[in-house]
Amino acid sequence: MRSRSVAPPAPAPVSRLVLATVLAVVVLAVACALSVAVGSRPIPLGVVVDTLLHPGRHDEIGLIVLGNRVPRTVVGLLAGAALGVAGAVMQGITRNPLADPSILGVNAGAALAVVVGIAVFGISGTATYLPFAFAGAALAALLVYGIAAVARGGLTPVGLALSGAVTAAALSSVTTAVLVTNASLLDQLRFWQVGALAGGDLGTAGVVVTPVVVGLVIAVGLGRSLNTLALGDELAASLGQRVVLVRAVGAVVTVLLAGSAVAAAGPIAFVGLAVPHAVRRLSGPDHRWTILLSAVVAPRAPARRRRHRPGRRVPGGSCRSASSPPSSAPRSSSHSSDPGRCEDCERHRGGPSAGHAPPGARRPRRRRGRARRPGPGRTRRR
Repeated sequence: MRSRSVAPPAPAPVSRLVLATVLAVVVLAVACALSVAVGSRPIPLGVVVDTLLHPGRHDEIGLIVLGNRVPRTVVGLLAGAALGVAGAVMQGITRNPLADPSILGVNAGAALAVVVGIAVFGISGTATYLPFAFAGAALAALLVYGIAAVARGGLTPVGLALSGAVTAAALSSVTTAVLVTNASLLDQLRFWQVGALAGGDLGTAGVVVTPVVVGLVIAVGLGRSLNTLALGDELAASLGQRVVLVRAVGAVVTVLLAGSAVAAAGPIAFVGLAVPHAVRRLSGPDHRWTILLSAVVAPRAPARRRRHRPGRRVPGGSCRSASSPPSSAPRSSSHSSDPGRCEDCERHRGGPSAGHAPPGARRPRRRRGRARRPGPGRTRRR
């Protein structure tokens, strides 16, 4: 019986890819405008544009727009583009659809290195976070590759994903252990640990913009080589492709992008996994367009800041709850004993009449157990 050969998917037309890229850029511009205009205090777009054109104003709106929302949006754009492209490159060099900086432990290694640097060496600021994040990401990538290489089945996509998941869990546990032993460090990094853009300024963006831009440019140049690598190592080598060199350059690009994103916004998860798969429906198997569209589409994930409760924002890493189990979604705040101030508990928002006792009041104790029913010869006392 003859075996039917499965033809590879046909590449998408160039006109459709160009139209999709232009549409993605327009949507990203609208998302950035809404990110600056919408917040705990809504500001009209006309006022936002006037503030951007006249940056010398020092009133309240100028401080909100120029001092808070614009820097946070810029950091979100850089971190999102870095994570999306890092995921696309990792999936290309490993030929594993589950490859992602968070799943393969690269983000966890960078986060652990930053936390250890703060706890042991007392570093502060994104400029000092960056070398530690690069070193942690590189060591984690080498550890995952080594564990997968010495496994019984050899270096396979499944083995790589499993070793990455184990390494990420182990490194995250060590990070948590370091944080819980230092109360001040835990208060400082508890939101950064789940990925947050709060506190991002233009200084942070200026520190990470150089490695992010360098990584993006190299990643775009790797697109054609990744297309050849997708045919298999032997066929790619027969076509003149240097397989080892392409994988090494791709690993360096991943470390640059993932380390920069972690240093700027924390270990935001699942952006590099979901975005390449989403844009691949438009770009097809061509890695050149996949990387380009990932760089444009991915910034929408960490840059958007939806209103979750009045006066509060969801951290950027909480966007992963749409694609991860509910148990991994982080809590952004704790309960308050004052029903008027707690904004996380629906019972608190309803006041004491909604089923939550006021502060200082004792709750009635519920009698446990089942009530005894009278037997055949017993009667109830009235």
